[in-house]
Amino acid sequence: MKSFRLTDDEIKQINEAAAAVEKKSSGEVVTAVIRESSDYNYYELMFSLITGAVYFIVMLLLYKPVSTWINGFTWNPQMWWIPLFYGLSTAAVVSIFYFLANIPGFDRIIVPSEVISKKVHRRALACFSESGIRMTADRTGILFYLSLRERRLEILADSGIDGKVDPGFWDTVLKDVVSDIKAGKAAAGLVKAINKCGEELEKHFPVQKDDINELPDGIIFLED
Repeated sequence: MKSFRLTDDEIKQINEAAAAVEKKSSGEVVTAVIRESSDYNYYELMFSLITGAVYFIVMLLLYKPVSTWINGFTWNPQMWWIPLFYGLSTAAVVSIFYFLANIPGFDRIIVPSEVISKKVHRRALACFSESGIRMTADRTGILFYLSLRERRLEILADSGIDGKVDPGFWDTVLKDVVSDIKAGKAAAGLVKAINKCGEELEKHFPVQKDDINELPDGIIFLED
């Protein structure tokens, strides 16, 4: 998958697509981007501790050759050298693997996929609620939520528009956008998806004379 990047011009295209939808319907379309939906510290710490424990057990099984190697460095070796080596080397292994676990993308390897999906979904629901998308008059808010580190996209739609579209509509839109993101065409994919949602909004919730823009049109860049 190519890296997700949006230029200023691409951000403008996405914002304009959302604004165009809202001029033709009473719907609200919001795109939110976040670097990561969770820090996964628990899983990173457990991974490094388990790795350290495995290292320690292996070193215990190799106690005799390891002790012979350590004692061979000098005359009159001290008894405390070996436990000191075991303690320091185990701590070093834990630290190294904890550092590796914090490298962007590494958590996708060590954290179960279902855990990542749940974390992203919960953060998307929080964004949907906190940003006011679920409070529109006709319940027509739609959220495109992109979590970059996890490489996840969620599309959440309020009950008004969700109850009008065909079953499977959101899955189709989601697959199309993900396909474009993988091909390095994130902005184009989002614009197409927003336009497709706009067609449904215009069909079921055409713009009214007293319609107001209830939410900002711009992309929301969320804090972690």
